[in-house]
Amino acid sequence: MLNPTCHPHVTTPDIKDTTMEDVQGRSDSRQIEINKVGIKDIRHPVRVRDRTGGDQHTVATFSMYVNLPQHFKGTHMSRFVAILEGHDREITVESFHEMLAEMTERLEARSGHIEMSFPYFVNKRAPVTGVESLMDYEVTFIGEIHDDRHETWVRVAVPVTTLCPCSKQISDRGAHNQRSLVVVTALFDGFVWLEELIDLVEQEGSCELYGLLKRPDEKHVTERAYDNPKFVEDVVRDIAGRLNGDDRIAAYTVTSENYESIHNHSAFALIEQDKRSR
Repeated sequence: MLNPTCHPHVTTPDIKDTTMEDVQGRSDSRQIEINKVGIKDIRHPVRVRDRTGGDQHTVATFSMYVNLPQHFKGTHMSRFVAILEGHDREITVESFHEMLAEMTERLEARSGHIEMSFPYFVNKRAPVTGVESLMDYEVTFIGEIHDDRHETWVRVAVPVTTLCPCSKQISDRGAHNQRSLVVVTALFDGFVWLEELIDLVEQEGSCELYGLLKRPDEKHVTERAYDNPKFVEDVVRDIAGRLNGDDRIAAYTVTSENYESIHNHSAFALIEQDKRSR
């Protein structure tokens, strides 16, 4: 998870040239509000705290949007960049929230949306030889503010191996398997490390993936998957069961996509649950 310690930041003031017209500030007669307007896919360095207590220096891709009231012709795109540049490079959970609130205030918007996506690395040990290697996972923080109500969702994309139970049952020799991508998007009601979500997903595949395997490790993971066959439906149900039992998870969506090895299509399943509505 990101370091929960909040760091001070300096807000860059807007530089106004009174000799030039503010075209974006003109009124608009079409009377149509825009739901989201802003900048997309701007990269910025960040520093992320991991479960080991260390810091990961990485590059995040940001998308930043606000709603545009019907009476404004346009928004001030440069202010999005100024807001991003005005924050400490160590983006934290708290400063992420602050940036969202600052963005809506400075752009005179009722609602705002920020997405921050970055690669996150976990050092893993092979199951038999113990050889170490890094695995990367795509992580996204999604912040929403609407009428002063904040929500921050965390999305983790975790690749796993799945082995088809049907293929294993009907085949005399072997069974087909594939790499699958499981994506969990969760709203927290308590502190959760990113590694906890990753561990949970990897435990519910037929077998987890590793960056480096020796021959004894390859034998182990192959046999592990064969002994633990799962349909795409099994994967999302097993993960949902784990998330349902964790009081720190307020709401979630879990998807699994199997990139089929014997079909020219993927298999897909999705479960959504808002535990706050129970």
